[in-house]
Amino acid sequence: MNTQNFNLPDVGEGLTEADIVTWKVAAGDTVAINDVLVEIETAKSLVELPSPYAGVVGELLVKEGATVEVGAPIISFVSDASASPEAGSLAGAGSSAPEPVEGAEAEDASGSVLVGYGSGAGATSRRKRPAQRPVRSSVGVIAKPPIRKLARDLNVDLSSVAPTGADGEVTRDDVMKHASQASVFRNIETPEWGDVREETMPAPQSAPVGLARGVAPAPRVSAADAERTESIPVKGVRKVSASAMVQSAYSAPHVTVWKEVDATRTMELVGRLKTSPDFADIKVSPLLIVARAVIWAVRRNPMVNAAWIESENGAEISVRHYVNLGIAAATPRGLLVPNIKDAQTLGMKDLARALNRLTLTAREGKTAPADQAGGTITITNIGVFGMDAGTPIINPGEAGIVAMGTISQKPWVVDGEVRPRYVTTVAGSFDHRVVDGDGMSRFIADVASVLEEPALLVD
Repeated sequence: MNTQNFNLPDVGEGLTEADIVTWKVAAGDTVAINDVLVEIETAKSLVELPSPYAGVVGELLVKEGATVEVGAPIISFVSDASASPEAGSLAGAGSSAPEPVEGAEAEDASGSVLVGYGSGAGATSRRKRPAQRPVRSSVGVIAKPPIRKLARDLNVDLSSVAPTGADGEVTRDDVMKHASQASVFRNIETPEWGDVREETMPAPQSAPVGLARGVAPAPRVSAADAERTESIPVKGVRKVSASAMVQSAYSAPHVTVWKEVDATRTMELVGRLKTSPDFADIKVSPLLIVARAVIWAVRRNPMVNAAWIESENGAEISVRHYVNLGIAAATPRGLLVPNIKDAQTLGMKDLARALNRLTLTAREGKTAPADQAGGTITITNIGVFGMDAGTPIINPGEAGIVAMGTISQKPWVVDGEVRPRYVTTVAGSFDHRVVDGDGMSRFIADVASVLEEPALLVD
């Protein structure tokens, strides 16, 4: 038998390593060209690697959970060494870094064909699909593979989802609706104290400058306790996010201001938009009005949209006259901050569609690195977790971030009378090197003004 290795490729943006998340094949499986071999996680995205060959899987060279450098072999394919040259014996078989064979074929002992990219039209293969991994109790549920993956990522049991699609098929909206409803009741039951007293998470390799002194050493874990602890490796998005947050927190002087707001008219507007025929196919939430409010307020307070730039000639402030609006998204892989490019050019409907696409793509782990680069200001919607307010950390390369709290009915004084109103809290953290306190205060006041009176957007 000859073997042909497939090496981990650079999937773009100067990738140096990736984590093996889930193998989709096993040794002995017969696959076709472009069948998904493995799911890998890079620093910014989840990627499915297609097979460069049609043939038989020899060996999985890397275990799930391992970190692999680009160029390292991750899987091998096998072929019959007795195949004739005319059949296309494996070029470079046995080499450490072979390339897919251009127009080459090779039969293995079972008669299947190993074909590289660019094989001739007459090439054929007999494909044996690998056994499917069980997905909880979702067997028998009608749902397409992308919907099943979305359900796994959101920890949704498909068998408990009410389908609305044709012939009882579960749709993306069904899964998203079920996940959002489940999150509301997530904290009703208080779990029992478990047997594990401590949980250790590896810290970043290097501590920020200035923290070396006066920091208490980590407590030692006894041999008995070590058996009851769990160590979670910091990889992928979590690793990059942790590094970015440390860099931001200890390089930019953070200051936070906040304001409580009567958002009743915003909720009335959201209700009207939901029933409007113009928004029939668009999901509308208060986040849409907050996004429009932030864009409007940025135009009035442009320094909030600026950035502190260090260069060989000294520091300078870059003021952007456009808004790449970042939306912090909590995903199964960690925190992602994709942004909507040139959001200031979008009307209400286009902005709503952009927010929907951004959210779904992030939750599915398909956010491209380019969509996470170049942000100018960010919104983090902590209200979806029931939080009233917070002091968010600024996204690196930006000077401001807005935190939107939960919107709930509270007693509020209106014209000297106490009435039930929808109330929220808008908070904003800013880089005090770039933005002065009065500038950020005016900005947050402007955002609050729009939430109190959305008609301000019509100007």
